[in-house]
Amino acid sequence: MGRNALWSSIAATLKDEIGAGRYRPGDKLPTEAELAQRFGVNRHTVRRALASLAEAGLTHARRGAGVFVAAQPTEYPIGRRVRFHHNLRAAGQTPDRKILLLETRTADPREAGALGLPPSAPVHVCEGVSLADGAPLALFRSVFPADPFPGLLALLAETRSVTAALARAGVSDYTRASTRLTAKLATPTQALHLALREGAPILRAVAVNVDAAGRPVEYGRTWFAGDRVSLVVTPD
Repeated sequence: MGRNALWSSIAATLKDEIGAGRYRPGDKLPTEAELAQRFGVNRHTVRRALASLAEAGLTHARRGAGVFVAAQPTEYPIGRRVRFHHNLRAAGQTPDRKILLLETRTADPREAGALGLPPSAPVHVCEGVSLADGAPLALFRSVFPADPFPGLLALLAETRSVTAALARAGVSDYTRASTRLTAKLATPTQALHLALREGAPILRAVAVNVDAAGRPVEYGRTWFAGDRVSLVVTPD
């Protein structure tokens, strides 16, 4: 059997096993070495078979973690009230967040304009990775006016939730004033955090949230892994 027929046969076998439920969405496939031993081929042949599964949308690789069976994209509503933890639980998934940065610094011109602040006003910044069932779903950067919320960084570190932190800081409710969606390609750093290949498609959402009085309380930028989320615009 030729080399092309070998990798094609391996890919067909794995595809059948995925279809039969041996490997379910989110499951990790055996390593290249394990598959090479199972099928009696070299790792290059296995790698070509796995690449064909990825090209068909059946699997995706997480850098440093392995190859996983692709899950159905998470439906993520974008409306007047966008709540990460609520959206993920409603989709039947377990939400979590990994905080990468918490700092207070001077606002840049774009942040100051979005939050209605004077130039060089202080802002709190929270950056991190949003997870769904332990898999990276999105990178986020949230910027808040510092003066009204002096203890917000400690609350974000404790709760890992914008909604919970703002509630404890005195903002019982907030709504989305605007959202702008743009297709992008993952930079090397974004690809690393999202376990994507460099240049993979991602969706960037830029949003401003306001309190009940219409005062901006958060300027957020979120970069979603393009193959793991379906953004749903809701009329609420």
